[in-house]
Amino acid sequence: MTTFSLTMTETHSRELHDHLLRPNGHEHAAYVVCRPSRVRRDPWDGEAHERMLVVRIVPVPDEHIIESTPLIISWQTASFVRLLKEAEAEGYVVGIIHNHPAGMDWFSEQDDANEPDLMRIAVNRNGPQSRFFSLLLTTDGKLAGRMWLAPTPGAFIPLRSIRVIGDRMGFHYPGRRKGETSTAFQRQALAFGNALNADLRSMRVGVVGCGGTGSATAMLLARLGVGQIVLIDNDIVDRTNLNRLHGSTQADADAMTPKVEVVAREIARMALGVRVIPMEAWVGDPGCRDALRSCDVIFGATDDHDGRLFLNRLAYYYLIPVIDMGLSIDVGDEDIPTIHAFDGRVSVLFPGYTCLICRDVIRPVIASAEALRRTNPEEYERRKIEAYVAGGGNPAPAVVTFTTELACMAVNEMIHRLQGFRGARGSAANRVRKFHLGEDRHPGHRPREGCPVCSSSAIWGRGDEDPFLGRAG
Repeated sequence: MTTFSLTMTETHSRELHDHLLRPNGHEHAAYVVCRPSRVRRDPWDGEAHERMLVVRIVPVPDEHIIESTPLIISWQTASFVRLLKEAEAEGYVVGIIHNHPAGMDWFSEQDDANEPDLMRIAVNRNGPQSRFFSLLLTTDGKLAGRMWLAPTPGAFIPLRSIRVIGDRMGFHYPGRRKGETSTAFQRQALAFGNALNADLRSMRVGVVGCGGTGSATAMLLARLGVGQIVLIDNDIVDRTNLNRLHGSTQADADAMTPKVEVVAREIARMALGVRVIPMEAWVGDPGCRDALRSCDVIFGATDDHDGRLFLNRLAYYYLIPVIDMGLSIDVGDEDIPTIHAFDGRVSVLFPGYTCLICRDVIRPVIASAEALRRTNPEEYERRKIEAYVAGGGNPAPAVVTFTTELACMAVNEMIHRLQGFRGARGSAANRVRKFHLGEDRHPGHRPREGCPVCSSSAIWGRGDEDPFLGRAG
């Protein structure tokens, strides 16, 4: 069985609200144009899954409306057929959305009668492999959706979830407010409400990099009650990790245990109902793609430029918010080093935000050298001797209290975007904590002209593409 979900940006959500929820109190309609993202096997439930990634909203023009009242909407379908033709050529999936001014939070009998006709139009135009979905927006902003199945008449599957990503993140799914809070999270509900606990329990979250910052992040997510976590790292525990890698022991260093196994083991020992999956691999390994495409949010705690470069593109291609973390300590070479800089950075990536290249976090020349070291170590060593590659210097300074605080900063950014505890202007695209100065700063960056990732919307929500993320290798 294949399950389905949909992701849109806050910008698309605002477009829909403005077009559908008008003061006249009538039903209105729009088309939703998506690119598909196919997960062959969801790592947590083992099922195939398709995520519809919204790339465009096309309002049904008022002049095409046949009837619009507080209880019904009908329109000419010529515009639908034109979009189906475009969908066939460009690999899109087209759906519709309408509103229910009367407040019904599920589809009406009239919807049940009308929407199969649209499914038949899609099949007649684009063939039996066509997919078609319908969405519903209520007056209080709730979203519901279903995927119609061709060629079975009247058959549909409710969407597993609908995500809205942006300065705030919203999740809409069946039964969201009906579940009970576990005893373990009741005091958390006293602070933030039961809805946050339900959202966290439903979420699929990735942690890329399981060192000092990543292991702390994973532990915090598990103790918050995130229901599904995937850990991705290809490194092992050694003695230099023991004072920072949460859950590690000398026995792990002696056994050269993979970091992901240590963190997964400790999360399992919490017995909080978290389904955790360790993947001992570099994040760009093809074997990680299904897990990454299944995530609602990804935390980037990798210390390599090549890994960050990969996640930098993934966030925009797949509309998956990436919360990237970095610790930078600049000290002198005295016996008691002088602190010149002690910065913790949390940067959020998704369409509409400046990417890590334009924020000067990623150096492509170092990323290229790291890729060479991973894929052709002999050639890397030869070029290193000849000074043709960058990087490969001494390890960076790190202190456990600050890597852990950095993890808290990142996880709290996610909590705010889900719950809004900081208020209307509380989201930060880029937060730098000056540990040595005791202050936070929010440096701003503009996309560089011609940046293929963040200066235009060309790749936003493109989803599956060959080569993956538009890159060979």
